[in-house]
Amino acid sequence: MASPTQSDQLADGFTDRQHAGRVLAEHLPTDLRDPVVFGLARGGVPVAAEVARALGARLRVSVARKIGAPGQPELALGAVTAEGPATYDSRLLTAFHTSAEQLEDECSRERDEARRREQLYQQGPPISLTGRDVVLVDDGLATGATARAALRGVRQSEPRGLFLAVPVGAPGAVRALQEEADSVICVLQPSSFHAVGQWYRRFSPTTDEEILNLLQEFPSD
Repeated sequence: MASPTQSDQLADGFTDRQHAGRVLAEHLPTDLRDPVVFGLARGGVPVAAEVARALGARLRVSVARKIGAPGQPELALGAVTAEGPATYDSRLLTAFHTSAEQLEDECSRERDEARRREQLYQQGPPISLTGRDVVLVDDGLATGATARAALRGVRQSEPRGLFLAVPVGAPGAVRALQEEADSVICVLQPSSFHAVGQWYRRFSPTTDEEILNLLQEFPSD
């Protein structure tokens, strides 16, 4: 847990993703075994880069694409990765009077985009995660849809431990994802959470160029 002094300093959130990553790194376990850090593309990668530096770990990119609600594309009803089935929030599907079958076309488009981005961000050969601790990092949790899909994808590689680490998250999303990860580390869980960007003073979109530049700073094999 953060000390009272640090909590007071973070009452208004983080300066930017780099600041958030440095703070987040201080809350991670100190006994991770041969860790690999995955940043959720796109916004999670600058946060993850700071975590990877602090841990002396390799940095990789995880791609999960949200499947938006009809008429509200920013609200994720579910998410999909490049491989495997999509994950959906059954309560939201009911609320929007829709079904996974009705979202198949969008799911297919987002899976194709996830594959394209994975190829773009691939740096060197895939690395084995078996027996290693994996830390999945995002810049925040709103619904947690993309993090859930990414966690399930990583779990298939049989890591020793699977940790989800975020600077800020909606309390309900944090609770829901505790069943997907071995541990969820979230620095701030404000009751007044409305959006991830609310907790950053600078929250500009992360570009592909920024991600590729960050990846060049870490070993590719």
